[in-house]
Amino acid sequence: MMQTATPVGTPSGADAEMRDLLLGAIPALRAFAFSLTYDLDRSDDLVQDTLVRAWTKADTFRRGTNLTAWLFTILRNLFYSEQRKRKREVEDADGVLAGRLTSLPEQEVRLEMREFQAALDLLPFAQREALVLVGAQNFTYEEAAEICGVAVGTVKSRVSRARLRLIEALGLEGTDDIGADALTRAALDPR
Repeated sequence: MMQTATPVGTPSGADAEMRDLLLGAIPALRAFAFSLTYDLDRSDDLVQDTLVRAWTKADTFRRGTNLTAWLFTILRNLFYSEQRKRKREVEDADGVLAGRLTSLPEQEVRLEMREFQAALDLLPFAQREALVLVGAQNFTYEEAAEICGVAVGTVKSRVSRARLRLIEALGLEGTDDIGADALTRAALDPR
């Protein structure tokens, strides 16, 4: 008996017999997939994914056991994995939500943060302290004044002068030039 060679790139266990068995199982797989999804397109996708998975993992199937049960297990697992992923997904057909999601490239943010830190370090201690308390730590002017042991007007003045110096040191024309970093905006935006 002469055995035909398997084409190059074919997974082990995937042969003509396995192909025929998989093709024969398609109607049962489609019916099972539709019973899970009630959507023809999704069920066809599930069947296709199941067949691909079964073909690539054909060596794990024990010949002589129930192929349909093995395929149904694969399909069911794929379905539940997809369901778990879908729970985390948000419907955004028109792209409105995606449009609101932005993230600056990380390397640019790090450079800007270094520049900001260097400019912050140039401020006199009293101004830097007041700015950090009010701008970054979100204390009210009154709370910051109490922490620093000075009058509220003194804290307001220090914060204002610190903001102006930072804007100047960073080469900004105003707070409109500031990116999406909320901490930086809070430190530079006057209240």
